[in-house]
Amino acid sequence: MQFPESWLREFCNPPLSTQQLADTLTMAGLEVEELRPVAPPFTQIVVGEIKEAVQHPNADRLRVCQVDVGQGALLNIVCGAPNARVGIKVPCALVGAELPPGEDGKPFLIKLGKLRGVESQGMLCSARELKLSEDHGGLLELAADAPIGQDIRQVLNLDDTLFTLKLTPNLAHCLSVYGVAREVAALTGAPLKAPSFPPVAVKSQDKQPVKISAPDLCGRFSGRIVRNVNTKAVTPQWMVDRLARCGQRSVTALVDISNYVMFEFGRPSHIFDLDKIHGTLDVRWGKPGEQLKLLNGNTVTVDAEVGVIADDQQVESLAGIMGGDATAVSDDTKHVYVEAAFWWPRAIAGRSRRYNFATDAGHRFERGVDPQLTVEHIERITQLIVDICGTPATACGPIDDQQVKMPVAQPVTLRVARAAKIIGMPLTQAQCSDALKRLGLPLTEGQGTITVTPPLYRFDLQIEEDLIEEVARLVGYDHLPHTPPLAPVVPKTRLESQRSAFAVRRQLAALGYQETINYSFVDERWEHELAGNPNPIKLMNPIASQMGVMRSTLLGSLLQVLKFNLDRKTERVRVFELGRVFLRDASVTDSDTSVAGFAQPMRVAGLAVGGVDAMQWATKDRAVDFYDAKGDVEALLAPRKPAFEAAEHPAMHPGRCARVLLDGKAIGYVGELHPRWRQGYELAQTPVMFELELDAVLAREVPSLKAMSKFQAVERDLAVIVAESVSHAALMSAIVSSPTAGLLRNAILFDVYRAKPGAASAGLAEGEKSLAVRLTLNSDEATLTEEQIESSVQAVLATLQKQVGARLRA
Repeated sequence: MQFPESWLREFCNPPLSTQQLADTLTMAGLEVEELRPVAPPFTQIVVGEIKEAVQHPNADRLRVCQVDVGQGALLNIVCGAPNARVGIKVPCALVGAELPPGEDGKPFLIKLGKLRGVESQGMLCSARELKLSEDHGGLLELAADAPIGQDIRQVLNLDDTLFTLKLTPNLAHCLSVYGVAREVAALTGAPLKAPSFPPVAVKSQDKQPVKISAPDLCGRFSGRIVRNVNTKAVTPQWMVDRLARCGQRSVTALVDISNYVMFEFGRPSHIFDLDKIHGTLDVRWGKPGEQLKLLNGNTVTVDAEVGVIADDQQVESLAGIMGGDATAVSDDTKHVYVEAAFWWPRAIAGRSRRYNFATDAGHRFERGVDPQLTVEHIERITQLIVDICGTPATACGPIDDQQVKMPVAQPVTLRVARAAKIIGMPLTQAQCSDALKRLGLPLTEGQGTITVTPPLYRFDLQIEEDLIEEVARLVGYDHLPHTPPLAPVVPKTRLESQRSAFAVRRQLAALGYQETINYSFVDERWEHELAGNPNPIKLMNPIASQMGVMRSTLLGSLLQVLKFNLDRKTERVRVFELGRVFLRDASVTDSDTSVAGFAQPMRVAGLAVGGVDAMQWATKDRAVDFYDAKGDVEALLAPRKPAFEAAEHPAMHPGRCARVLLDGKAIGYVGELHPRWRQGYELAQTPVMFELELDAVLAREVPSLKAMSKFQAVERDLAVIVAESVSHAALMSAIVSSPTAGLLRNAILFDVYRAKPGAASAGLAEGEKSLAVRLTLNSDEATLTEEQIESSVQAVLATLQKQVGARLRA
């Protein structure tokens, strides 16, 4: 929220500097995000009136002006602005004046000089040259009553500061200048200037028929007819300036009046063209299929969850959010209907986001707007309409005020002892009572308790902790004592059988991967396609339509990162993520770290595409494949040895996917992206990926001392013929399980041979292959004898024959 300091000080003017005022607001929870001067520094620029403007003798686009700046003698100034004419008052920079810095950052100094042979004794300025706006269509024309010769900074009130507040959702009562002033008065003790709303004289008895069909949408609806207004009236400059300093551009007088009261008192309102309303206005929920063209030009389709204001023919307004184009005021409007209502926050919250836009009105109504002052604010709007757009024939009707379901304030009790305990400092009941009274909260006191009945504009005061927060704000967060922790701070030691998540990150980084951090909210389509999850966990109020469910796999997030990088011509991508996934699990119960019915395990996933290595001269380029990803998984789990078995995963290629097992337990998958999703994501190369349970990756074997053999090891090579279906894992499992009396220390596959079609079979039948394995044998007790070596080799052969049907190759 943005507003000028001068407007705030009209309601409450504490004896504080601008910076002190900003610090006071920030320490009270109203964070001042930015302080910015209305205008940059400049000097010797005054109000000047053009008395004469003649054509320059030597230039078609220049004029020679005689300007009165209150010095007695007229100044001769050459000007090229198209609107330079006799009688207007404009900013005039005198000789010696410094204009705001230009693009080079240096101030622009006005000197006495000549333009095309004519002496110029100053400069007439546009708004852009003074850095007041981007308008450079001509000179900045000032009000006709601007005093000649007066400093332009005083005339335009440029020695002002813009406050930008970053308000939390519970501070809806501060979404107006008066609301902030009310807080300043409570914080500083400075008097608050309470506004008055004198009723406008009623000259007509006309009323617009209104029916409230949805009390759960609208609790109060107030309106008034104003006839014979001049909609072509010009908005006063003081109102235009204040709106601009609140970040709102001027539109038309009627729209500006409505916006002005919204910024002044936090009351969004709407002004209808009365002649365009057909019959009775009905405040109700929308009907599926109804359409409405809004003031911003968008056409939206409503449903039964969106509130509307409709007449007998069509929907005219999106309740609490934006008016419709059909009943918008225009230059031809003569009669208007002014509306101010109380919309229930829950009925407005999230509705504008469904249509991908936001409005100041919706922002306020979904947080809560005071339901008590609709009539008073209509009186304020009406008075401004009469003052600015009124004509001798202007006639105001009576205010029609319908209250069908007003909120009821529920008393909240504060226990002084509990407040002292939570805030962490000794507090007396008098201190708490004084703080709440300064906020204007009606209260009654008991023995050690204070019961507050919150005013209806304080939607945030619902429980005891809300009142404790108010006391803390008024006492001052900077006055809280610095109390060190009373409990001993003991670091949680990690088991030696586990490594840290940071160690996993460092290892993946060493393997060439870069870490990414992604939202846990993902597109529902990802869950169906990449996780095979038909019933993902849906969000009740997603921040975007494509982020509507909680992820049960990290692969979708990595594919999005991949697509983002490939679209920006990155040829080699290797990324990983450590993150939480969310699964339905009825066995999970509520605890400090869990929610009943939902499992939230941590996983680590990686994705690679492009070359195995970055471009270099030593090796040929080769695209990353399944075995590279498998090798990265093995390196990540080392020294533990995982097993891999053929499997299927919704996101992976059905023939190039493996389940990863550790100690016989499945911990994840590794494989290539499914061709269907590769085509869907329009990927030129096939990514390889893996996803593992983080707990399994963190677990490691505790190192233990083991003596090395003093005797020389023996190596023996075996070439066996097995069926084509026998895997490397099955072969090694059989070898390791052989009864070699502990002499077998290692086994490595070093050759695979298959007969070429049409060539000599070399003892291989169709559907067979030859595997060559090197066995390493050793003993801790003595040098191996030939008998021991041969016995071990025969034991391995026998086990291979029994378990995988192998035979020794001749």
